[in-house]
Amino acid sequence: MTTTDHPGQSRSADLADLAQRSLDELFGAPWPQHLHNSHPAGTGTPDTFNYWWLAHVVDARVDAWARTGDPAWLDRAAETARNVVERNGGSLFNDYFDDMLWFGLALLRLHEAGGDPRYRDDALAIWDHVVEHGWNDHQGTSLAWRKQQLAYKNTPANGPLVILALRLERALPPGTRDFREYAGTALAWLERTLVGPDGFVEDGINREGDGRVDVQWRFTYNQGLYVGALVEWWRATGDATALDRATRTARTAVAELSDGAVFRDEGDGGDEGLFKGVYYRYLGALLPHLPAGSPDRVALEGFVRAGTDALVEHGVHDGVLRPGNDWSRPTDEPIPYSTALSAIMALEQRWRVEAGYPEPAGAPADRVAAAG
Repeated sequence: MTTTDHPGQSRSADLADLAQRSLDELFGAPWPQHLHNSHPAGTGTPDTFNYWWLAHVVDARVDAWARTGDPAWLDRAAETARNVVERNGGSLFNDYFDDMLWFGLALLRLHEAGGDPRYRDDALAIWDHVVEHGWNDHQGTSLAWRKQQLAYKNTPANGPLVILALRLERALPPGTRDFREYAGTALAWLERTLVGPDGFVEDGINREGDGRVDVQWRFTYNQGLYVGALVEWWRATGDATALDRATRTARTAVAELSDGAVFRDEGDGGDEGLFKGVYYRYLGALLPHLPAGSPDRVALEGFVRAGTDALVEHGVHDGVLRPGNDWSRPTDEPIPYSTALSAIMALEQRWRVEAGYPEPAGAPADRVAAAG
């Protein structure tokens, strides 16, 4: 399947290219900075090393390769991965378990796309480090958020743990680690602790040491992570109810956090700009597995189209895509590249919807990258 099969597919490919190119045009910086944190340069927090944002840049570049088959995108992904490690003092590891898991997921996709075993080995090293230092029984057996708060547990840590565990299980020889046991335990903890009867996923528990759930933090990426974890659980076990639960949460997120087309602005601290992109990524992992023409698939694909239409209408100016966190209106305020990454991820998923969810372009038959 090519990107010129029909006008909607061709246009969506052009828009995804525009989004990828705009990241470099607006935020590109000399090494070792690699990307300015905000546009215009010097705004926001210019000196901050955003390890987890860069992990998502790796993922986004692999998305571009999966769409185009152009190995230059894998070179760009590898360059960003090298930037993370170099700026992190030569280490894969930091104090935040969710940060490391994002990087592990991106490295594993880079391995699956290009075949370099070093990236798979690095993803496994991250997994081992996270489990050794963060897995504990506080508030129920699960993964902590960071090394300094081992009794604080949240979705941003446990969701990626499930996804990476089950992807590593597929990528490595049987018996390498107890990936399935960890994934099942973390998923059960999430459902018992942070997932409501309607499928809405809360952020975390015990942040202040009082055992309370942070119900005030209603974020899109928590919904996406749970969806992604359930899709991986279904792929690993064949549990069809996992897809039902994922669909319920995907639709609840739209009902609770959007106006039906665009997610509400989740905050301007920088990190929040990436949240909706995570939702779109893992919604894209779910959609191909829903029955074609079913009400759920039609509604959720319609949401992807409506949101990205608004993004393009209000975000494209002078030949670049420069969105705000609210896609329903343009912005002339400084923006972080986290916000641009969400736009890239959404537009790459829009292309996949229009293209009918093809396998990655140019992938060797024995080495097909995971779509999400």
